[in-house]
Amino acid sequence: MSNSFQTGNYSNLFAEYGYSKDKVQQRIYSTFNTLFFGSGDQRIYHETGEDMGYLVDTGNMDVRTEGQSYGMMIAVQMDRKDIFDRIWKWTKTYMYLDHGEYKGYFGWSAQLDGKLNFEGPAPDGEEFFAMALLFAGRRWGDGEGIFNYTGEARSLLHEMVHKIKAPMFDPQTKLIRFIPNCNFTDPSYHLPHFYELFALWGNPEDSGFFREASRLSREYLKKACHPITGLSAEYAEYDGTPHNQANHNLFYSDAYRTAANIALDYEWFAADEWSRKQAENIQEFFGKTAKGKEDIVYYIDGTPVANSGELVHEADGTPAGVLHPVGLLATLAQASLASRGEFREYFVRKFWEQPLRTGKRRYYDNLLYFFALLALSGNYRIW
Repeated sequence: MSNSFQTGNYSNLFAEYGYSKDKVQQRIYSTFNTLFFGSGDQRIYHETGEDMGYLVDTGNMDVRTEGQSYGMMIAVQMDRKDIFDRIWKWTKTYMYLDHGEYKGYFGWSAQLDGKLNFEGPAPDGEEFFAMALLFAGRRWGDGEGIFNYTGEARSLLHEMVHKIKAPMFDPQTKLIRFIPNCNFTDPSYHLPHFYELFALWGNPEDSGFFREASRLSREYLKKACHPITGLSAEYAEYDGTPHNQANHNLFYSDAYRTAANIALDYEWFAADEWSRKQAENIQEFFGKTAKGKEDIVYYIDGTPVANSGELVHEADGTPAGVLHPVGLLATLAQASLASRGEFREYFVRKFWEQPLRTGKRRYYDNLLYFFALLALSGNYRIW
């Protein structure tokens, strides 16, 4: 099986389906400029002071390690060191935890002025911080202080594995936790393609750990994703069964990322042909079984949730149902990197016709949208 890590070649599904190189590049840059420099009701990135910047979760009006780390990954993929450094400096200045049980991690949510809302971390942010930093060091070279990207990544990875009371990887299963000090996980946090690279470029003494974590995460995802629908829960136990807590046992917002992550892992490493079947299953579910009913929330076996529109309400009391339809479509399209099924082309073309989301919920949807745009054009790369 060929893979991008070995060959340096990346799939361009837009080109495969007849979209011109110029149109694709124009879409990438126009989307990037909208998200980072567009009007006040379009952008999610804001610069502050002379050398800092942050991404706003427009649905909750806070800054999250999720968004900051995603922004850094986008910046390194787009070769924007200026933006990368601004986001990283804001993150280190306001979100870094320099004392207590979680010292060395980042508080997952802060106010727009930098005041922390929570002094606990969310491991998906740390994973993306580490990967983006390693890429930055390889693409631009390391600087000094916090801009010694490789050193910063390695320090963070050390904490994630070795922190005595609150490691981010469960010591027994080697699976990423939902949060430190809990005994369950989030399938969308499983990034075996990152772990492969952590094994190569992280701390040498942990290379064996990350190789094993990569293998175990791939095996875990086979348990967490339903064998027919391909759906996974937002949170799940270490045996893969949905974690029954406050509706997080459902296929909902966090869970959309799982299929996209599996597909990118296949593109980069092609380690397991199961990834192709998983992508085909979830595309078939939404392309056939649930076609026209994408606004309904589902259990992972595909059973609709009764009154699913009542699960979440907007601030005005309006039932929200599926909060992130554009994000869902983006991840279904990104699944085409692995899929060879009948809906592979369908979702790529449907995604191409989908504009960016507007309004207060645009943050999460449009970040997933941009990652899919990069991935499907062959521009989400290993640096």
